[in-house]
Amino acid sequence: MLGGQDSKQHTVQPYVTGTSVIGLKCADGVVLGADTLVSYGSLAKNRKTSRLMTVSKHCTLGFSGEYSDFQEIKSTLEELMISEYCMADKIPMQPRAIHQYLARVMYEARNKQDPLYNQIVIGGVSPATGEGYLGLVDLLGTNYESEMIATGYGTYIALPLLRKAYRPDITVAEGRKVIEDCLRVLYYRDARSIDTVQISCVTKDGAETTEPFKLETAWEFKKFKAGSRLVDESTW
Repeated sequence: MLGGQDSKQHTVQPYVTGTSVIGLKCADGVVLGADTLVSYGSLAKNRKTSRLMTVSKHCTLGFSGEYSDFQEIKSTLEELMISEYCMADKIPMQPRAIHQYLARVMYEARNKQDPLYNQIVIGGVSPATGEGYLGLVDLLGTNYESEMIATGYGTYIALPLLRKAYRPDITVAEGRKVIEDCLRVLYYRDARSIDTVQISCVTKDGAETTEPFKLETAWEFKKFKAGSRLVDESTW
């Protein structure tokens, strides 16, 4: 019976969402960055929500999209990491394995016509080799690896900046500055972002995520003050 107690409702669109996540693979690790805002449509619902999650000592992930769906993914991952550590050889799953596991989770949900409305960026380092790993999986289960990744509005704004700054020998320290610059530009241009951000740096020594901090911004540019009226000589 439609609408009865036994009926199951699927999410048909995301409601409370986070915007861009930025990732950069470096010579000595990986850097991820995201702001701390989740929005209900155009309403800035919560400005203190961490969108970065430390999965293991050498792996961090960040999410864009529906916050409640990410909470489900987070719970699933936490249970998996405990199970794998206790039942196997006490060696945590590697970033590549976590990426592929999430790809299967997302693809299964999509096949059930109840997708998890997220884009997940996975960044980590192999403790054995020190090699960085950076991958993405979306709500369809589509997944890939890359030296640089951006989600949401960052696909259009931040990705060109990452490509311009990238070098095969770029260090984590340099990468952090690049990520910070990208988040600053997104704050200027994306109405669903704020200037409070977190950055996670993952090296062979482990993952370290900053406390939320405010970006240094400048609003002295003429076009920021006057907008399109700067070159508009009309009387309207």
